[in-house]
Amino acid sequence: MANFKDLLVWQKSIDFITEIYKATDTFPKNEFYGLISQIRRAAVSIPSNIAEGNSRRSKPDYLQFLKISRGSCAEVETQLIISKNLKFLNEEDYSKLNERLIEISKMLNGLINSLQ
Repeated sequence: MANFKDLLVWQKSIDFITEIYKATDTFPKNEFYGLISQIRRAAVSIPSNIAEGNSRRSKPDYLQFLKISRGSCAEVETQLIISKNLKFLNEEDYSKLNERLIEISKMLNGLINSLQ
């Protein structure tokens, strides 16, 4: 197994977190303990679970953590839709973030399939 830092999906998910933090900086401050916190924690969970699963050095564990990471992608996708619907994100920012998230999800699916 490659070191998690060498995985492109991990690298892209780290970059994605930076974009999420920048985007949520513009959300209403009264959402700090609500949607801002939730979307940031879910986004951070994506590469965190990739790293933890990889570090376990057990294929079944790795697969389980990759699936959790994929679940976090679905969680972030839902939160992005909510953010767009509440007009916290404009259509352009939503689309950019969603495209990056879909790419990460597809990469996770490919990694999961390659390990099964």
